Amino acid sequence: MKIKNITLMQPYSSLDIYQSKTDRPLPGIVIVPGGSYNQIMERDSERVAVTMATHAWQSFVVRYPVVEHKNYENAKIAISEAFDYIVDHAEELQVDPKRLGIIGFSAGGQLAAAYSNIKETKAKFAALGYPVIQPTIDERMGVTTENVAELVTKQTPPTFMWGSIKDDLTPFVDHVQVYANALAHHDVPFELHEFGTGGHGIALANKYTGIVNGDRVDEHMGKWFPLFLDWLNELHLA
Repeated sequence: MKIKNITLMQPYSSLDIYQSKTDRPLPGIVIVPGGSYNQIMERDSERVAVTMATHAWQSFVVRYPVVEHKNYENAKIAISEAFDYIVDHAEELQVDPKRLGIIGFSAGGQLAAAYSNIKETKAKFAALGYPVIQPTIDERMGVTTENVAELVTKQTPPTFMWGSIKDDLTPFVDHVQVYANALAHHDVPFELHEFGTGGHGIALANKYTGIVNGDRVDEHMGKWFPLFLDWLNELHLA
């Protein structure tokens, strides 16, 4: 695997590229980590990228502005620039743009949803893990966001979502359910798994992410990942 980082035009932003050697173009996934704009969480970034690579995906991690540079609108620009770079360099990166999607966690889930809904999106699917949907925790994060459920249209790409009913940071009724209702209203294909165990910020919920996440492991909630891979296969995107 070749790992490199390229600087994006948006200040304080870059793209980590995890490029696997291959004899044919592979599907690609752009990962948008969480961290409440105070950090880029390793549990949601590097470890997800490496895991996706083991399933024959070209993986990319967007490092958007955080801490003193945090800004929701600038983060969205960074994601758009990342997709433009990947598509423009698809042959070099050995990625199939027709099977290129986005996955976001927590605050990164809100950013992923926002990008998937822009008119010129290059994402063929979106996956949202315990996402922020409404601006209910803006004050806590120190940013001004939006209700991304209001952005959903009939052109929104197929979407996979998961969370935990025990999540007290982005409760189901205020976030996941709101977005699911918007997808259903616009007849957008989607799949939703709301687990009875786990919680917020649990990433892959296995030992690989647990060792950088306070030993937080939940085998039941961790089933979101194989379900996600099955969903991608059903859509012929894997």
